[in-house]
Amino acid sequence: MQTAWRHLALPLCQLRGCGRRSGRGIFRNRLSIGENRPSSGLTPKMKIRGSTMADSVTTSPHAVNAGETRRDFLLIATGTVAAIGAGLAAWPFIDSMNPAADTLALASTGVDLAPVAVGQRLTVVWRGKPVFINHRTAEEIKSAETVTMAELVDPQPDSARVQKPEWLIVVGICTHLGCIPLGQKTGEPRGEFGGWFCPCHGSQYDTSGRIRKGPAPTNLLVPPYTFTEEKQSRSVEGATHGLALTL
Repeated sequence: MQTAWRHLALPLCQLRGCGRRSGRGIFRNRLSIGENRPSSGLTPKMKIRGSTMADSVTTSPHAVNAGETRRDFLLIATGTVAAIGAGLAAWPFIDSMNPAADTLALASTGVDLAPVAVGQRLTVVWRGKPVFINHRTAEEIKSAETVTMAELVDPQPDSARVQKPEWLIVVGICTHLGCIPLGQKTGEPRGEFGGWFCPCHGSQYDTSGRIRKGPAPTNLLVPPYTFTEEKQSRSVEGATHGLALTL
């Protein structure tokens, strides 16, 4: 009898043991499944589908080229408009720098040389500068023409400085420091060479206006001028001719 109960209890214990072990195994399996579950809540299958859809979306090369072309056009158009605007804004300032009509009219000076006798000197104003006009004598012409180039500080033949031998026209400003030389009026010193003498630092010029002695580096400047047989009035058109000398 007792032997029969033992045989009956052994399977029950085994059954209970198996049940406990089975329950622990199920619990452990559940924990392992929870640890392996994706944090995003999506199954691996869903992730694979999503990545496949994202990878399948591409940009058309034509759309990229069109965008770059439109951007380049806008940049060029903006730069062009800005350049035109800057030019229009600066034009009034640039135009104001041009000489006025009355200033251009004064740039041309008409001088009647008929009353100027041989040996007489005349001073006129041209563009705010004194201009020396010398109706040279035969002796002054000969003295200017016979000078050798080796004697000159700024070598230049007399023929290159005059249009007519009897008339010498030079700007009356010393080329050293801008003083006005003496010699235009009767009784003023003319230096050793019969031309002009600068009292500031002793520069001396001959009858051709060439520097012969002193610190001045170059000859007196010859302004632009023309000879005409008829009297000309001051005008804007005559400004390019400089001095208009009427014989």
